[in-house]
Amino acid sequence: MKKLLTQPIRRLQHVAINCMFIASGLMATQVMASSHREAPLIANDPLADNTDLYVFRSPDDPNMVTIIANYIPAEMPGGGPNYNHFGENIRYEIHIDNNIATPGDDIIYRATFTRTNEDPTTFFSIRLGAENLKTTYMLEKSVDGGLTFNTIVTDGTVPAINIGARSIEDAVVGLGAASYDELMMNAVATAVTGEKVFCGPVDDPFFVDLGGIFDLGNAPRATETPRDGLGHFNTHTIALQIPIRTLNGDGTESASGDWIQVSRLGMPLTNEAVIPLGEKDYWNSLSPYAEDAAHFEYFYNPELALYMDDALFGTAVPQFQKLRIQKASLGAYNFSNGADGLFGLKGSPAVAGTALDDAIFGTLLLPAAGKPRSVDLWPLFFTGAPNLAPYQLATGKAGNPLAAGKPFVNNFLPNGGDMLRLNMAVPVTDRMSPFFSSEGLLAAAVIGLTVDPFNTTTALEFIPNMDGFPNGRRLEDDVTRIELQAVSGIVLAAIGLWYDDYDAATGESPVTRDMRDVINYTTRVEHNDAPFQTTFPYVAAPWRGTEVDFEY
Repeated sequence: MKKLLTQPIRRLQHVAINCMFIASGLMATQVMASSHREAPLIANDPLADNTDLYVFRSPDDPNMVTIIANYIPAEMPGGGPNYNHFGENIRYEIHIDNNIATPGDDIIYRATFTRTNEDPTTFFSIRLGAENLKTTYMLEKSVDGGLTFNTIVTDGTVPAINIGARSIEDAVVGLGAASYDELMMNAVATAVTGEKVFCGPVDDPFFVDLGGIFDLGNAPRATETPRDGLGHFNTHTIALQIPIRTLNGDGTESASGDWIQVSRLGMPLTNEAVIPLGEKDYWNSLSPYAEDAAHFEYFYNPELALYMDDALFGTAVPQFQKLRIQKASLGAYNFSNGADGLFGLKGSPAVAGTALDDAIFGTLLLPAAGKPRSVDLWPLFFTGAPNLAPYQLATGKAGNPLAAGKPFVNNFLPNGGDMLRLNMAVPVTDRMSPFFSSEGLLAAAVIGLTVDPFNTTTALEFIPNMDGFPNGRRLEDDVTRIELQAVSGIVLAAIGLWYDDYDAATGESPVTRDMRDVINYTTRVEHNDAPFQTTFPYVAAPWRGTEVDFEY
């Protein structure tokens, strides 16, 4: 069986990215980051399982965009003798949509892998300079949406598994490398079209208390020490560094033939924590250009919101006690599940000229009553935010969330569905800046609302962390925390739909106790277990099989 894996990207300077696995007899789909064992069927096919997708302007070279697509969840570093590897019967694809005027993908990168036994007489994976199974790859590129492909890397090198010092560094019995880092850097290739490419095993850069989250929302854990459930585990990555100037072009989609998509990834945690169990395999089979509209309901009325509302099941998940949704914002607007949110304003003069005006985007953002999160969670995952009211910071709005405010991130690309969207015109935040934060756009919004001089003007300007998730996704971004805060209405608050305990009559700051609770919420797993590199491919080297004991 052959499989395809994909992920897309777009530009505004906008790009939207989606990654997929395509398999023969399956149909190509995209996976959401993070998606480790996110659906029943793909859990049985780990080589074809997208785990994460990252898209960001390269911090050491802002003229480049880096895409990192990870596959194969929870690889044990010492898991020999049959170590994890890229599959030979799988097409690993990264799909890029960079033209809002055309449907479908514009640029596609496709990697396929080949494995060779250099010494079939031994049970060791590495012995006397020979490697079993030695893996190479071919990288192809399409600039017409998949109609035709050209090979841009031939016989690329996948570095060996980081088994141990004797296997990697020993010059007599092993490979004789100076270090694993050298082996890894020597595997970075330059494509004939100018992209830098790395394919190989790395430390899994995603950090999350998986055990706590899936123990009915026990995050932060009530009585136990939080633990990075992916700490000291590895994964396999396909990393591309692409000149921004090349991420422009038109294209059309092509048929997959007898190849079938089995996994897809765009936004983090879509399939893992939003789509219900009975729909997960089906979601994995869909294209972002053919989303099932029935799935939108899981964003309009998200399950997680039930556990942030004491009138529903909030008391059943005490760890989410600080995460509470606006039920009487500005005394009038209820965003709890089943409520109407802003739908009561539909068609009124109050929304004329805003993104909520049917004359501008139709019924995209106010589709019907009883869908309260159609104005914040749904566009977060399916369209991005336009530079129109109400999607500007509350700074300068004088208490009216529908007024023009401080321009914020414009990564609006309405064609396609669940994909990472990146405005490539947004500058890079220096990783050494005191303003740099793993909270991405949430941190940028807090700065724009509360920090002088950013909160003293409505002028368009770069606010630190505007290049963070969900405007693309950096390796450092704490997406689990950000998405839980988003479910709890922090995006609504940022644009002026304050939490219920705000009283404008008192003249107090809108940063009330409820808002501080949401901003300060943490799962207490806030960073990766290994430092990231400062140059491409940025991810850390894989953990060594002889050094990891999994004791915490």
